[in-house]
Amino acid sequence: MEYSPPPLFKQGAPARVKMTVFACISIALLLVDSRMHTLATVRQVAGTVLYPLQMAALLPRDAIYGVGDYFSTLSSLEKQVRELKRQQIASAQALQQAQFQSAENTQLRKLMDARQRLPVKSMLAEVLYDARDPNSRKIVLDRGTQQGVSLGLPVIDNMGVVGQVTRVFPFTAEVTLLTDKEQAIPVELLRTGLRSVAYGRGKSGMLELRFTAPNADIQVNDVVVTSGLDGVYPAGLAVARVTQVENSAGGSFGGVVCQPLAGISNHTQLLILMTPPDMPPRPPEEEVRQPKKHVGKMGPVKETGAIVGATPGATPAGAAPATIPGAAVPAATKPAAPAATKAAAPAATPAAAPAQPKPKEAAQ
Repeated sequence: MEYSPPPLFKQGAPARVKMTVFACISIALLLVDSRMHTLATVRQVAGTVLYPLQMAALLPRDAIYGVGDYFSTLSSLEKQVRELKRQQIASAQALQQAQFQSAENTQLRKLMDARQRLPVKSMLAEVLYDARDPNSRKIVLDRGTQQGVSLGLPVIDNMGVVGQVTRVFPFTAEVTLLTDKEQAIPVELLRTGLRSVAYGRGKSGMLELRFTAPNADIQVNDVVVTSGLDGVYPAGLAVARVTQVENSAGGSFGGVVCQPLAGISNHTQLLILMTPPDMPPRPPEEEVRQPKKHVGKMGPVKETGAIVGATPGATPAGAAPATIPGAAVPAATKPAAPAATKAAAPAATPAAAPAQPKPKEAAQ
């Protein structure tokens, strides 16, 4: 029985013959297309028909490339997001620093302007930190005895009085703020000139004018300035603004609450007034006259030739008269003769009959 291969495996013409035939056809088509351009339409039709098949064949490749691009793009986007966040944080910090420096420069300019207007010498200081005691209102500055700071010097800012130096160290100084309970400052109202004393109210951060008359001319929004009577603060520095006036009809005094004008808890740069204000010299103290002390006990008054209650010029009984008419008077007693004569002139009773008053009546 003969075996015949299937039609697929049957060999026809030789391969060389087929290759030659197809090569000639290709060359002929190329020549025709290059010379007469007759195959352009055929190519367009073939490309249009085969395009879906081409895209379907390229889908696996595009899918692989798309997955790779997706993951690479995702990782690059994450890196960009992290970089942008870091830049955003850096930009926010730079913006905050710029704003802080701008505010600090503005405050320094204001302090410099206030320093030029002050009539006394001043020194710029920076606030280091607040005091540890929460019940007190104190701050610490970066200036001390090495820079010439001493006790009692006032501290101000461009708006008004801040406080007073109460403790001094070689390189730092402690300042008690006006709002401290132990701090007081003599003030006066700018509108009326009424003088008073402002006391701190502690944690509330306010000031109080105590011992003011209930009918005093004080209104809300009145400005309170230093009076300069204490010899520490120069006169005319702004201190506070009146925010509340309490007039009690039954009480002897009224209460006035004030808001400090200075940035007591806002600024980090302050001015220390290094020179106290010029005060007129005090008048000399008057000498105190001490009363004379009497030594010994008081005794009875000794009678000097006359009885109390007797008639002027009369001579006591049993006593010789002081002067004898016609007798010679010694030279030492001549100046006293006119006085004796004047004293005896008004007497109506003669010397020969002297009056003898009773002792009880004379005593009365």
